[in-house]
Amino acid sequence: MDFEVGKDSRFDDDGKTKRTGNALTATTHIITVVVGAGVLALAWAMAQLGWVAGISVMVAFACISMYTYNLIADCYRYPDPVTGTRNYTYMQAVGAYLGKTMHLICGLVLYGKLAGVTVGYTITTSTSLVAIKKAICFHYKGHEADCKFSNNPYMMAFGVVQVFLSLIPNFHKLTWLSTIAAITSFGYAFIGSGLSLAIVLQGKGEPTSFTGIKIGPGLSSTDKMWKIFSALGNIALASSFATVVYDIMDTLKSCPPENQQMKKANALGITTMTILFLLCGGLGYAAFGDDTPGNILTGFGFYEPFWLVALGNVFIVIHIVGAYQLMAQPLFRVVEMGANVMWSHSDFIKKDHSFKLGSLKFSFNSFRLVWRTIFVIVATIVAMAMPFFNEFLALLGAIGFWPLIVFFPIQMHIAQKSIKRISLKWFMLQLLSLICLLVSLAAAVGSIRGIAQNINKYKIFQYKQ
Repeated sequence: MDFEVGKDSRFDDDGKTKRTGNALTATTHIITVVVGAGVLALAWAMAQLGWVAGISVMVAFACISMYTYNLIADCYRYPDPVTGTRNYTYMQAVGAYLGKTMHLICGLVLYGKLAGVTVGYTITTSTSLVAIKKAICFHYKGHEADCKFSNNPYMMAFGVVQVFLSLIPNFHKLTWLSTIAAITSFGYAFIGSGLSLAIVLQGKGEPTSFTGIKIGPGLSSTDKMWKIFSALGNIALASSFATVVYDIMDTLKSCPPENQQMKKANALGITTMTILFLLCGGLGYAAFGDDTPGNILTGFGFYEPFWLVALGNVFIVIHIVGAYQLMAQPLFRVVEMGANVMWSHSDFIKKDHSFKLGSLKFSFNSFRLVWRTIFVIVATIVAMAMPFFNEFLALLGAIGFWPLIVFFPIQMHIAQKSIKRISLKWFMLQLLSLICLLVSLAAAVGSIRGIAQNINKYKIFQYKQ
C-alpha cells in the first residue's frame, strides 16, 4: 500500500499503523508488569529491614526508578527526544546512544535476566502447586500434620507444559495474556494483603520492630546483614519493568510526545506500585513479625480459610503459566534470529515442516523445536537443583537493578545531553550510579550466599517444602 509518511492519518512517522496508546494505558501496562509473585516476598524483606529501613528503601527505590525511567523515556527517540528516530527496544536505544559494545553488554544482561526469570517462575509455580496440596492437607489433618511434598514432580509437569506452549507460533502476540496476568496478579496480591489485614484487625499480629528481626540465639549479626542484603534484592526485583519499557512506549500515540506521556505513566504507575508494595510488605510484617515467611501465601502464615489460600496460589500459577512465555519469547526470538544470520543456508535452521493430523494441519521448525525444548529442560533442571524462592528472586533483582535501571539510563542521558565530564551534574549522576552499584553487589552477594547455604543444607534434587 502506498502512502506518504507523516501525511496519511492511518500511519505514524515510521510507516507503522497509527499508535493509539496514552498515559493511562501505559500506566496499566506498568502496573501489570510490576505486580508479580515477587510482591509476596516483600513482607519477608520488610521483616529483615524493619519499619524504618523497610519503608525508606521502598520509597528510595521508587524515587530512583521514577527518575531513571524518565531518562529512559527521553531516549526512546534518537537523537532528539521529540523528533528523532524511534528505538523499538532497550538494546537498540543503548546501541544508538552508547555504541555497539554497550549494545552487546546490555543484550547479555537483559537476556540473561530473562533466562533467569524463567527459572524463577518455575520455582514459584512449583512452590504454589505444593502450597495448594499442603493447604488441603493441613485442613483435613491438622496444622501439626507432616504435610511435606517434593517440588520436583510439579516442576517437571510445569516444564512439559512450557515445552508445548513454547512451540506455539506467535504465542507472545496473544493479547489476552496480559489481561489474565493483570487480573490474577492483583488477585493474589489482595488475597495475601487481605489475610494479613484480617490477622492484624483480630489482634493476633506478632510484635514488630523499627529495626527488623532481632539478633539473638537463632540469628547472628552477620546472618542478619546477609539477610538484609538479600531483602534489598527482593525489593529491587519487584520494582523493575526495564525489560518491557520500550514495548510499552511503542504503543503510545505521537501527540503529545511519547516521552511526556511516559513520564506521566511512570509517575502514576510507580506511585501506585509503591503504595501496593508498602501495603503488602507492611501488612505481612505486622501480621507475622519476626516469623514472616518468605512468601506470605506459600509459607503458611495462613492456614484458614484454606480455600482462599489455595485460590491465591491458583492465581499465581495461572499468572505465571502465561508470564513465562511473555518473558521467554523475546529470548527465543533473539537466539533464532542470530542462528538465521549465522547459518543462513541451513535447512535445519530455516526450513519449516508441515504435517496433517486428521483434518488439522501443523507446521514446525526443527531448530525451534530442539532449541526451545532444550532451553525449557535446562531451566527446569536448574530450578530443581536450587528451588529457593527468596534467594533466587533477590539474585534476579540484583542482576537487573543497577545495569538496566541505573547505569544505562544515566549513561544514555549523559550522551544525549552532552554533559561535560567532571561537571557537577556529571559527578552527581556518577555518584548515584556508584551507590546503586554497591547496593546491587551487596544484594547479589547476599542472595548467592543464601543459595549456597541452602544447597549445603538440603540434598540436591531432594528438596521438600
